[in-house]
Amino acid sequence: MKEIPLAYVRSNQAGIVATLLIAIILQLPWLIVALWIVQLLGLLLGPKANVFIAIARPFVSKYAASGATEAAELQRFNNSLGILFLTCSLLSFLLGWGVAGYVFAGMMGAAALGALLGYCIGCTIYFQYKQLRAKRLSRG
Repeated sequence: MKEIPLAYVRSNQAGIVATLLIAIILQLPWLIVALWIVQLLGLLLGPKANVFIAIARPFVSKYAASGATEAAELQRFNNSLGILFLTCSLLSFLLGWGVAGYVFAGMMGAAALGALLGYCIGCTIYFQYKQLRAKRLSRG
């Protein structure tokens, strides 16, 4: 699949924000582990393996059919960044650095919330990466 319906992307982002809000407010690091697993499965197996999308599908399928999509390559990049932040969060918890664990989780939550509100920091990073790569390739 080269494109992912925007309704599914938004469902995943909303699931991330909700899960991280609950995890941070109630101080439940195990929810961050669960979110890490959900996101990793989505990265490895595709959007159909994402629990948030599966839950939302019956409610958003009519919007998914509307045609608005995002590039699967971009979503994979953003998903990878999210997993990186969640991994840093979990490693911080393992090292006994609870505050750092919640800060990393909060950074991912802020990025997902920003994307829901219309600004995708991962997209900006991806664009800059592609620009840098193109410059390097053009230099030979």
